[in-house]
Amino acid sequence: MSRGVLVMFLCAVLGGIVMGAEPEFRLLWPEGAPGAKGSADADKPGLWVYPAGSGANGAAVVICPGGGYAIHATDHEGVQPAKYFNSIGVTAFVLRYRLSPYRHPIPLGDAQRALRYIRAHAGEFGVDPQRVGIMGFSAGGHLTSTAVTHFDAGRADAVDPIERQSSRPSFGVLGYPVVSFVAEYAHRGSAKNLLGEGATDEQLQSLSNDQHVTQETPPVFLFHTSEDTGVPPENSLAFYAACHKAGVPAELHVYQQGPHGVGLAFEHPALQNWIGAVGVWLRQNALLATGERQEVQGQVQKNGQPLAWGTVALKPVQGNQPTGWALVRGGRFAIAKSAGVLPGEYDVVVTDMGAVAPG
Repeated sequence: MSRGVLVMFLCAVLGGIVMGAEPEFRLLWPEGAPGAKGSADADKPGLWVYPAGSGANGAAVVICPGGGYAIHATDHEGVQPAKYFNSIGVTAFVLRYRLSPYRHPIPLGDAQRALRYIRAHAGEFGVDPQRVGIMGFSAGGHLTSTAVTHFDAGRADAVDPIERQSSRPSFGVLGYPVVSFVAEYAHRGSAKNLLGEGATDEQLQSLSNDQHVTQETPPVFLFHTSEDTGVPPENSLAFYAACHKAGVPAELHVYQQGPHGVGLAFEHPALQNWIGAVGVWLRQNALLATGERQEVQGQVQKNGQPLAWGTVALKPVQGNQPTGWALVRGGRFAIAKSAGVLPGEYDVVVTDMGAVAPG
């Protein structure tokens, strides 16, 4: 293939990624956002709506593009992830939150309003209010880490029905996130844009979100790369460690290769798998289906004798339900309720992992 043809082919492929029907845009405050400095689009926070269509399973996610609280990387950290979520039945909403010169808590207020707005309009969007999460990249990851550590149950007496809804996300997904504003690896540009030049130590500490993880923090998925020098992976490591210490369900993937801002990392043989891992994680946390998780216990025999060492998997016939899985030891297995299956039909797969003997 000649260079000219290759360039034309690449343009066609890339054009296919970004072009398509324009999504609906919803203003979070149709009558004007609180604290607005003007009337331009940048002063009007809102959501681009990406419905999951006929395959919708009721889950929803707010996506916060990165950009150092100075710009929005709306395509590769917004539109493209939204289309992936649509492909697994999740309704996605790309958030236009306010940027510098707006300061904290304005961006957080925009993210919280988005979560409340979706819950208040759950019937219209066809989503389950108990399965509305948030996702963000880079500085949008900082906004996400703030949203999963700073939330409230809503105000029951609020005149605005949207404000009666909870702002606690059902889950969080953090892609190469800014987390700390005080560590040696802190992203100073994001801190400056969010808090201004004269930020106090107290303000910086208050938004170093690994310090604010509690047992109430929702389940979190994180991914980063070792080669990220813009926002070092220590940000994700610190947040994961805080989740682990607090007993918050969390999963962390750190890939060897890849600079900052990889988005979906199309065609990288390893790094492109992170977004699929998010889908598996959502399913295994029972966020793509409804129902109460069930504890499962049982016994396995082989040729009339207890299976010494192996695995058992309960694989759902309905693909959106989590797979139950456990080791078999001495013929017995147990799957805790927290990792259990939902009511439904399952195929049972037993794997013999060999004999266990001295030496």
